[in-house]
Amino acid sequence: MISIGDIRAAATALEGHIIKTPLIVAPRLSECLGATIFLKLENLQYTGSFKDRGALVKLLGLSESERARGVIAASAGNHAQGVAYHAKRLGIPAAIVMPKTTSFTKIDRTAELGARVLLEGAGLAEATAFAEAKAEREGLIFVHPYDDSAIIAGQGTVALEMLSAEPGLEALIVPIGGGGLIAGIATAAKAVKPGLAVFGVEAAACASMYRALRDEGSTRAGSTLAEGIAVERPGKLTEPVIRTSVEDIFLVSEDAIECAIETLLCEEKILAEGAGAAPLAALADQRDRFKGKKLGLVISGGNIDSRVLSSVLLRGLVRGGRIVRLRIELLDQSGSFHQVTGIIAEQGANIIEAHHQRLFSDVPIKYAELDLMIETQNAEHAREIMAKLALAGFKIRMLSSRSAADAD
Repeated sequence: MISIGDIRAAATALEGHIIKTPLIVAPRLSECLGATIFLKLENLQYTGSFKDRGALVKLLGLSESERARGVIAASAGNHAQGVAYHAKRLGIPAAIVMPKTTSFTKIDRTAELGARVLLEGAGLAEATAFAEAKAEREGLIFVHPYDDSAIIAGQGTVALEMLSAEPGLEALIVPIGGGGLIAGIATAAKAVKPGLAVFGVEAAACASMYRALRDEGSTRAGSTLAEGIAVERPGKLTEPVIRTSVEDIFLVSEDAIECAIETLLCEEKILAEGAGAAPLAALADQRDRFKGKKLGLVISGGNIDSRVLSSVLLRGLVRGGRIVRLRIELLDQSGSFHQVTGIIAEQGANIIEAHHQRLFSDVPIKYAELDLMIETQNAEHAREIMAKLALAGFKIRMLSSRSAADAD
């Protein structure tokens, strides 16, 4: 079990090596959710996540002979980058084992930071087993992503910085994967301010710690946008800390995580990965429980794939009714297409894509179907356009079922 002394020592060791990330108030979120919300921006660390902290504390604690032997870690993302970056800074040889399914972007980024990347296993469990066996065989130091006292102490420095910046915080909401971050934060928070409540959040698709605390057995990691907290086996060191020092764990859906990523970017101009946005997703689900409170949310990282981010933002436009797909039945004769597009233009909308079909439809032979993707001001604007088209005699229906414009 680590102590506040261990975490304070870790903070001293980290001084000057990492960023003391800002704790900022989020006025738009606070107004929307009825609480005073502060965001701890760990996405601003050099490698884009809080993992810099624990990795560096672990590496700084190695003896000269251990450094010379080199380190090895298994990770598909943030832990890999934290170990790679700080090992290079300290002149320590580092190997990172990544699953064969890891994205090219993450592989390239880890290699650029100075580590030797080994691709092994279909998933993180197999990659970890390979790394542990290689460490044993070759005398390397295995750097665990969360089940290590030095790692936990390093992550706990997040809480020290938060409470130093804003002593009036009443509760913290922290993402949980293996539990290293929340175990360190809870230990530090309870020591500095015993009355402070600490809450965890996991993706419902991989609720390993939630299940472990309820003695429900292990779970297989489902596909989740919050890859950084998709851990099948919670830590042996972290679980007891969470049992005693964390008030509750919230589970959030994939839709909630997706909306939280979009909200952070559009409302507060903050880029968060799925795990980093999970605390906001939990708060949105639990807003009545925290109404009027002063809360700290840990934005644990910002390493989101650009392709995924693009999809999240476009899907957000669909949800908000700002991009809609309409199917219109019209007479297959000259001028019909022009009439439809003219009505849409009069309403100030923008046609992004059009598909006119006669053969693959169920309409009578003298009719055709026109599928249009259009950009609108909002959901109400989309409904107005549909009403105008219907008034002109066109049969019309919404195809984008996720759209807010379809809510009525």
